[in-house]
Amino acid sequence: MTINYAQARENMVEQQIRPWDVLDSRVLETLATLPRETFVPPAHSALAYADLELPLGHGQRMMKPVIEGRTLQALDVQAGEDVLEIGTGSGFLTACLATMGREVVSLELHPDLAATAQANLAAAGLSSSVRVEVADALTWASDRQFDVVCVTAAVDTLPLSFMTWLRPGGRLFVVRGRSPVMDAVLIHNDAAGPRVESLFETDLAYLTGAAPVAEFVF
Repeated sequence: MTINYAQARENMVEQQIRPWDVLDSRVLETLATLPRETFVPPAHSALAYADLELPLGHGQRMMKPVIEGRTLQALDVQAGEDVLEIGTGSGFLTACLATMGREVVSLELHPDLAATAQANLAAAGLSSSVRVEVADALTWASDRQFDVVCVTAAVDTLPLSFMTWLRPGGRLFVVRGRSPVMDAVLIHNDAAGPRVESLFETDLAYLTGAAPVAEFVF
């Protein structure tokens, strides 16, 4: 059976993303234009536009389209802004951020995922505005600061180093807390100090090394 991906993409935007209060025209246009099927593992290509998380390997999963839409709308990336993404995954959200912003530096712990994401981004014509680095975000060292930091997996508590990469006036998206109910938040790096804006509840796989520490029960 041949899948009409263009129709599936339009249905995803109109039937999943827009009803979940994603109304930003730039976000909707980005999601309606980028070929999500290019970024989905081949075994799951028929589910590229389904309201599902998709497995990527190493316990990592591709976010549901609605979560990607809400994330992009909250970050409101502008054309001249630089983005740090923590957790490249398939590269799809990377592609969205690069389409909306100026440049994306994306950190991926697993070399095979990083290589696949780079190939996916090249296929989408976005190699020039994205740099994928194989790195552990929990130990990555950089003096560079970004307008936007996007964490694509959950954390129990936000590592302090993540905020050091955020420019004054910048914003950071992260899902934090304990499964099964986590809070997606946008942290604004205001002059008076960090300001946390609660966005929605969800449940994501943890960033490697950022899961809750096991507690002993007596």
